[in-house]
Amino acid sequence: MVIFVLASRPPYIAATCMEFFITFGFLLLYLLKLNKMFTFFFWPLIDVFNSFFAATLMCILSLVAVSTYTVKGTLSGGIVGFVAAAFLSLDGYLLLKKITFNKSRTTTEAQKGGG
Repeated sequence: MVIFVLASRPPYIAATCMEFFITFGFLLLYLLKLNKMFTFFFWPLIDVFNSFFAATLMCILSLVAVSTYTVKGTLSGGIVGFVAAAFLSLDGYLLLKKITFNKSRTTTEAQKGGG
C-alpha cells in the first residue's frame, strides 16, 4: 500500500486499503475476544477464506499494476504485491493444515506424540 501511495495511484490505494481494513477488523475481533461471542461462525475457517481472498485480490491487483504501469512506483508495488500474495497464500495453506475438523485437541496432540 505504501508503494502505491508514493506512486500516487488511487485505484490501487483503495483496493489495498480495503484489504487492510478487513484484516484490521479481524485483528480487533480477536483482540477484543468478540469471536467468543459469535459461536455460530467457525473462525479458523473464516481466517483461511480471508487469507485466500487477500491473496487473490493482491495477485489480480499486482497483475494489473505490472501490466499497465506508467510510474516506476506502480511496477514496484506490483512486484511487492506478488510477494505479498505468495505470503498470504502460504498463510492460508498453513492455517488450513492446522485446522482440525471434528477432532478434539487432546486427540490430535496424542496422535502427534505430544501427549
